[in-house]
Amino acid sequence: MKKMRCLAAILCVAVPAALFAAPPEGQAVPPEISRAFAKAQVQVLDTSFPISDFSLPLLGGKTQTLSALKGKIVFLNFWATWCPPCRAEMPDMEKLYQRFKNEGLEFLTVNIREDEEAVKTFMNEFKLTFPVVLDYNGDAATKYGIRGIPTTYIIGRDGRIIAAAVGGRQWYSQEMLNAFRALLANGR
Repeated sequence: MKKMRCLAAILCVAVPAALFAAPPEGQAVPPEISRAFAKAQVQVLDTSFPISDFSLPLLGGKTQTLSALKGKIVFLNFWATWCPPCRAEMPDMEKLYQRFKNEGLEFLTVNIREDEEAVKTFMNEFKLTFPVVLDYNGDAATKYGIRGIPTTYIIGRDGRIIAAAVGGRQWYSQEMLNAFRALLANGR
């Protein structure tokens, strides 16, 4: 039974990454970036994986396509207003966004299955300014194999997922700042 639980834990972590079948040209993440994110307790993938594109309405009306952000480093976060770990990490996410938004780090947060008014109220209450798309039906979350929220993917400039974090994080810790500095400096 103990072996079965271990296998289940491994599969739960591996299944979302397995959804992105890496073609042979998948690149290894540079060691300095891997080390920096490991210190920040964010899992770096052994091989980068291509994104699964989606197009969703932004809070406020326009539409955002994930692939339109290719060429930028993207912080892709799946969340909901009712989720305590999501609520807890949002102030740090806002600080990270403000710190790096002019240095090439794009934020795209995906609210899962909530109405626009609830999300707008939440964003105003927490004074959050980063972009939010509304995944009304949960289709994007399904594409990304989201099993728990918050879940965050870090996407390189080449449009490939290089790191993943399931669960809340302190996104504005010194280790996290160092990791994003390393990633932005690398040109990846």
